[in-house]
Amino acid sequence: MQTKKIALYVVVVFVLYTIITSPDRAADMVQIGFEGISSAAQGVGRFMTELVN
Repeated sequence: MQTKKIALYVVVVFVLYTIITSPDRAADMVQIGFEGISSAAQGVGRFMTELVN
């Protein structure tokens, strides 16, 4: 359980460091993440539509 907490803290510190040192790159990474989520949701929607048809 302690390992999960430590890993979470390390990830949070890394994200904050990335945002502070290079906000442009951090914004690009967030945009890429949202585009990936959007593409995945569209794929699931197409799959469900094909199942219904």
